[in-house]
Amino acid sequence: MGKAKAKAKQLKGTVQETAGRVTGDPKREARGHVQKLEGKAQEAATKVKKLRK
Repeated sequence: MGKAKAKAKQLKGTVQETAGRVTGDPKREARGHVQKLEGKAQEAATKVKKLRK
């Protein structure tokens, strides 16, 4: 997965997390937080792959 897709996933997670906070839905907020962390992990993995080349 590329850096752009990882950033998009982070952004989507941030939006979902904020929506959960605004609506008072802790499950949605948690899902958004997890999605944001997944995006960060994917971005880090992409950086590692590039460094190994």
